Amino acid sequence: MGERALSVLARPSAECSVVLLDDAAMAALNRAYRGIAGPTDVLAFPMAEGRFGRTWPDLLGDVVISAETARRQARVRKADLRAELALLLVHGILHLVGYDHATAEERRRMRHKQRAILAACGIQAPAAARRGER
Repeated sequence: MGERALSVLARPSAECSVVLLDDAAMAALNRAYRGIAGPTDVLAFPMAEGRFGRTWPDLLGDVVISAETARRQARVRKADLRAELALLLVHGILHLVGYDHATAEERRRMRHKQRAILAACGIQAPAAARRGER
């Protein structure tokens, strides 16, 4: 899934790590790196922003996903857990390659790219994601 996403983004030789955590571990990361209490669904840690970012340009960074939050979101959205995890992985990868969602235009652009990548992987985005919630 990740390899296909990177190919769609024209980064076939790029790499990233994917880590699945529980809510407690995710909450600790969210507090440490974003100053926000509680877990979130996905965090991305781009290597390009680090001190050695230009040393390995194809090493994008880390995508960290809370499996507990993903399961909860899938239940609420009445979605397949694998589709929810795929959405979160793609979302994290997009952050690693420079996408953001701070403005309405950035959100629209990122949602469009998420749907395109998921479709290329044969996965339909969970309904809430199609409505723009992620």
